[in-house]
Amino acid sequence: MTDTAAPDERPNYRNARWMKHFDEIDREIAQLAAVCKIQILDPGVIERVLQKDTLVCGTQNQRAFDKLRSLLMMHYSVRDKAVVALGEKETLAMMGEIVERLRARYGERLGRPAA
Repeated sequence: MTDTAAPDERPNYRNARWMKHFDEIDREIAQLAAVCKIQILDPGVIERVLQKDTLVCGTQNQRAFDKLRSLLMMHYSVRDKAVVALGEKETLAMMGEIVERLRARYGERLGRPAA
């Protein structure tokens, strides 16, 4: 028996797998940002973390900062792979959904939405 359903009608397990993977990484990023007292979603903050600028931290915890930086690099690597597998539009929509869930959970501790 063959599956004759259109691709959009089949359960999208591939997207669910990518969503779970991003959610796990981004949830850990949010937790480490909270530990370091970094408003990670404020403009320019992610770039500062990636450049190893510890002055962005509200408290000094080098181990947590290093892990946060590594997870941010992992996030971008996974995002690039998702764009290839899913397309840019679908990946961006998925990322937006995850950010909104994190904002609902952590509130302003992650930073303010871009204007």
